[in-house]
Amino acid sequence: MAQRKRILSGMRPTGRLHLGHVVGALSNWTKLQDEYDCFYFVADWHALMSEQGRPEVIRESTLKNVADWLACGVDPERSVLFVQSHVRAHLELYMALSCVTPIAWLERCPTYKEALREFENSEKDVRNYAFLGYPCLQAADILLYRAEAVPVGDDQVPHLELTREIARRYNTIFGELFPEPQAVLTKVPRLAGLDGRKMSKSYDNCIHLTDDAKAVAKRVMTMFTDPKRVKRSDVGHPDECNVCAYWKTFAPDRADEVAEKCRSAAWGCTDCKKALAAMLSDEILAPIQKARAKWPPAKVAEVLAVGTERAREFAEATIEKVKTAVGLWRGGSS
Repeated sequence: MAQRKRILSGMRPTGRLHLGHVVGALSNWTKLQDEYDCFYFVADWHALMSEQGRPEVIRESTLKNVADWLACGVDPERSVLFVQSHVRAHLELYMALSCVTPIAWLERCPTYKEALREFENSEKDVRNYAFLGYPCLQAADILLYRAEAVPVGDDQVPHLELTREIARRYNTIFGELFPEPQAVLTKVPRLAGLDGRKMSKSYDNCIHLTDDAKAVAKRVMTMFTDPKRVKRSDVGHPDECNVCAYWKTFAPDRADEVAEKCRSAAWGCTDCKKALAAMLSDEILAPIQKARAKWPPAKVAEVLAVGTERAREFAEATIEKVKTAVGLWRGGSS
């Protein structure tokens, strides 16, 4: 039997998780467990780059976010779940890789430029040295576990290419150690925020996994709909409506029926929103919230303690090879 490839992915603990996390990451994480040896981590050092003014958010989000992972089907028996800052080798490898990473590579990173635009009018300050080095730390996260694959969407492929370039440069200077991780392209539906913009906690345009039915209904009623439909009796254009896009993502078996009701004006936008809110609450969020209740903080902490020890053991073997290769004295005579 062929040995399974290793995969790594992480999530920053910067607040409550939302439906975008389910669509963009968690549903895929659960599927990947059947094919790969999965390492999933809480990227708390990454979170500090933008949340340095709100450290309590990182602390509060860590266990709560992982409880959501578990509730969505991430299995601690099949995946290694751990906290980045509890494995010191992440920062040690980050230091080694930063010495061979040109600043120009970091400045051209598309996700860096996107983040600067996103937080331009935000209270969060990302114009710092650490955030510029974000791709280098991300490369360290991946290469530390010698991951052969990383799940990404099409828009993240250039970012992963930077990790491969860093691995290539290290291997050229110090000798072959790191594989060049390949992208596992995932079909991620483009789930826009409630206001039509990119879904983001910073914009507060999302539905959180912990929202109750009342909160979901309130948020859904604010959603942008068909801009061409002015009156209730006007025919709709479902392909241009964000509400209909949510139906396609979360209830694809009913999306055609909803679209027809929109086109024929059998439903008004308010009717469609009320039905969407009920579906999201009852069929998507309720099962997650029920499963989440089985994961109290103490139990989540136990999962992370076991996973972090497994991750640390693997990481230490890698970092020892790196320290020797780059010339650090390891003790004894030489």
